[in-house]
Amino acid sequence: MRGRKKTYVVTITDTDRQHLQKLATARTSPRSEAQRAQIVVTCADHPDWSDGQVAAAIPCSSALVRTWRKRWVETRSLKEAPRAGRPRVFPPEARAQLTALACSLPTETGIPLARWSCTELATMLVTLGVVVSIAASTVWRWMQAEQLKPWRFRLWQHSRDPLFLERATAVLQLYAQAKNLLAQGIWVVCADEKTSIQAREGIDPPRPTRRGRWRRVAARYRRRGFLHLFAALSVADGVVAGCCRQRKRFGDFQVFFLSVIVPEALRRGVHEIRLVLDRGSTHAPKHLEAWLAQEGAAQEWPVTVQVVWLPTYASWLDQIEIWFSILQRKLLTPNHFPDRETLRQRILEFIAHYNRSAEPIKWSYTVDQLVEKFATN
Repeated sequence: MRGRKKTYVVTITDTDRQHLQKLATARTSPRSEAQRAQIVVTCADHPDWSDGQVAAAIPCSSALVRTWRKRWVETRSLKEAPRAGRPRVFPPEARAQLTALACSLPTETGIPLARWSCTELATMLVTLGVVVSIAASTVWRWMQAEQLKPWRFRLWQHSRDPLFLERATAVLQLYAQAKNLLAQGIWVVCADEKTSIQAREGIDPPRPTRRGRWRRVAARYRRRGFLHLFAALSVADGVVAGCCRQRKRFGDFQVFFLSVIVPEALRRGVHEIRLVLDRGSTHAPKHLEAWLAQEGAAQEWPVTVQVVWLPTYASWLDQIEIWFSILQRKLLTPNHFPDRETLRQRILEFIAHYNRSAEPIKWSYTVDQLVEKFATN
């Protein structure tokens, strides 16, 4: 053997060789451990090779060969050695207590807050005596690792309607069949009211955007009254019809129905209206159904009306609510209307503008998804 005698001579048993070769060739082995196994086997098979020759055969660096030649002789292991570093500052119990606090409401611990913040959580850990002191940034890192954000919230509502599944299924089936039903003379319509639309006149008129500057709107305003919008959306084609009223009583809904929905149905030449409604007080079932039966018989309408009631607390199933959000974003925010009549005119102009390019709402929630989520055995 040429050169200086090696300080660390690698030797392996038959059992070691079998284990190392399996580790080096297995697809599921971590790459680093497979490479270390190759280094050990090669050093054992060629004891007269230098570190550079072993490194060229693997391939890897000579420093890596020296490291694992020594590590194998001393420990006969391919695992990483314990890393030196700063000792743990906080015990594991502190992190567990923080997680428990974040997953509880502040009022449960006697703190008059609506939601936790990192600073409040850090203060609470100190108050409880879990730690002597802790930075809010440390709390934030722990929250990130646990995927917790107690300072954020999302609104939700649960329907307690005992017939929820049955009523929701009927509505979703109408949405899926709306185009085919319209071809058969059955018009599917979603109707509701957007209440208390404020007419606010800014102290100063709004200013258009400029390069490097956002559009500017006065923060202070004068109240010029409000209106209630009654609107109906055709599910098959997305066309909207509506009218504004100063009050929102059952009588106002009657006017809306007779002056907007019925004329539009006659213009379309349909013989039946499937009206999707929630159970709001403006068109409560006990009043509306009796009135429709009485009025239809008295006037001998050329169309029949069938009301499809939404489950209670399920306005998210009403497509007109999607259009109301479009109206809010595109016309009513920011709000600058000098008087109530201007507000009325702008709303009607927006409806006409929207209808020129109206498309059906892209409704993707199906009956199968509903049943999968809510049905119980």
